[in-house]
Formats: sequence, C-alpha cells, structure tokens
Amino acid sequence: MQIGIPRESREGETRVAATPETIKKYIAGKHTVVVERGAGLAARYPDEVYAAAGATMGSAQDALGSELVLKVRAPEGDELAHLKPGAVVVGMLDPYDEVGIEALAHTGVTGFALEAAPRITRAQSLDVLSSQANLAGYKAVLLAAHYYGRLFPMMMTAAGTVKAARVVVLGAGVAGLQAIATARRLGAVVEASDVRPAAREQVESLGAKFIDVPFETDEERAIAEGTGGYARAMPPAWMARQAERVAERCKQADIVITTALIPGRPAPTLLTEETVQAMKPGSVVVDLAVERGGNCPLSERDRVVEKHGVTLIGLTNLPGLVATDASALYARNLLDFLKLITNADGALAIQREDEIVAACLLCEGGNVTQKRG
Repeated sequence: MQIGIPRESREGETRVAATPETIKKYIAGKHTVVVERGAGLAARYPDEVYAAAGATMGSAQDALGSELVLKVRAPEGDELAHLKPGAVVVGMLDPYDEVGIEALAHTGVTGFALEAAPRITRAQSLDVLSSQANLAGYKAVLLAAHYYGRLFPMMMTAAGTVKAARVVVLGAGVAGLQAIATARRLGAVVEASDVRPAAREQVESLGAKFIDVPFETDEERAIAEGTGGYARAMPPAWMARQAERVAERCKQADIVITTALIPGRPAPTLLTEETVQAMKPGSVVVDLAVERGGNCPLSERDRVVEKHGVTLIGLTNLPGLVATDASALYARNLLDFLKLITNADGALAIQREDEIVAACLLCEGGNVTQKRG
C-alpha cells in the first residue's frame, strides 16, 4: 500500500505520525511511504532524514490521498476533502467527538482511533494513551520546577538548610505515576491520591505517601475498581470525602499536579477555588486534565496564569513539548497496530473479529460503527 504521513494542521501540534525508524520498517514490509514536506520539522525530523529512510516527499494532497493515512490528530477542515473513499485513517481520532467522527465517516474512509484500544496485555505496545501520558507526567514536573520559585530537593548549605518541596499528585494513572517518580528523583516529598485501591501499592513503591480516602460502601469500592483499566465516576459522597482530604494536603503543598480523567466525560473537579486560595503564595498547579475542562476550575486552556498568588499551568499538549521522543513512541504504537490490519505481504487485511481492531474501529463505508458519547 501507499502510506501517507501528512503534516499535522492543528494549532500547537508538533508531533508527527512516523519517524525514519518506522518508515524503514514500512518500506521493508513492501509499502511505499509519502511524507508531506515539513511534516516532521517541529519534532526535529527534517525532510532529509525521511528521504534517506526511503520515503517520497510530497504535498499534503499526496499524503492525505494515500490508501493508508497515519495521523496524530483527527483530520479536520481541508484535510477531509483530500481523503479518498475506501482509504484507512489511523490516529488519535477522539472517539467521543461525535461531530468529528461523523465528518470523518462522511468521507467514506475506514477510521481507527487508537485511544479506544482495550487495556489488555496484548495491546500494551500500541497503547497511545500510556505512551503519551508517560511523557506528559514527566514534563508536568519539569514545568512545575520551572515556575516554582524555589528548589525541589532539600539542601544543607553553610548559609542554612533549604527544605524540600512538597508535591501532591492527584490521579495515579500512567501520567501520575511518572510525575511521582520524576518529582521524587528531583528530591521532593511526594503524596498522591487515586480512586483505585490498587494504586496504593504503586504509589508507595515509588517512595510517595498515599492519601487514603476510605470506602464506606461496597458500591463505592466496586466503582473504584474501574472498568477495563479506565477510571469511572465516583459517587458524590465519596467525592466529597476525597475533596476534604485532598484539600487538607493541597493547602500544605508547594506543587499540585492533577491528572484525573474519565473517558468521554468532563474532568472531575479535584481542586476547588477555595483550596487554591488557601495554598501558599508561590505555589504551582499543573492541570493535565485542562483539555477536558480541567481538574481545577481556575485553570485556563493553553495558558499559564496566576490567581490568588498561585501559578496555574493549563497547557493541553505536554507530550508536544518533547515532540521528538513523543513522536518516536507514537510512531511505534502505530507500527504495532498496523500489524493487526495488514497481512504478511503488506496488503490490507482488517481482522474485524480481533478485539483490539473491533474496539478501535470508529467508521467504515460512510457509517459510524460505534457511538460513545
């Protein structure tokens, strides 16, 4: 097949869906690859390295008009007009964006959203949420360190002792665990909270203290276990108890990193304005859920603001700030997914009975195959 790698058109998106490493493997698999000129520049992959890997450099129309189109973000606007009916589009297509999926289906392509892959062992190598969230958690701590006006580690000097920063991480998924590990490596004292009881062991294994919110009913415990590796919305009574316990810890923290997301729903509020007001002047909040409304109502999308003496970082694409590595990991995720929809000769062979393929398939033949909103 001809595989197309267009340049991402969404504002602020610096990642690219293929690297020279994965392009060599596509070509070895008997495919031809067309890369839009400039597609990898923001991720520090110049056109020359793609050409050296065997790709043909072309226009946006050339890449988008391929039989198989690999994207980071869902095609939108003028991109949709260049897609060919019957082509396959693979990327982070946002399966909960009903309008976007309808528009994509209208083009007649077959669309696969990798965010919808089930959290099973066999899907780990193509888990784009994990690969990108891992980088987001790391970058969140570095951003916090940049905006925090003091040091992370305790330092004993001739002029006196500098106390270690106190960090609270809300949500101990992939991003949260990486944030914990990175903050600990920088010398901070770290506490973390999560709805899932299993998270305690992971948090404590990284040297952080778990902020425990006891369950009062079997229903609360059952919901907290989650479904398929994803968090579920907790009952209001538990959320109220968590908010009270978390507020106490955040008021004493220097840095708070929030990572809580529920697929297809607005991000839960974990850090209220009242709590922010009670935090120490100079404290920092990094809200990784801002793209879904934010875990803090004071966060502003794609802005760094100061309110009540606290710096709030609401950048939506933290993996894009380390675009070279983010692209490399994402490109490998795509490469592994394509093994499920092509045969040994490189021809398209969609195994619709495969649970990973079935979960990721969003549209085909002009129809939306799954509605998730």
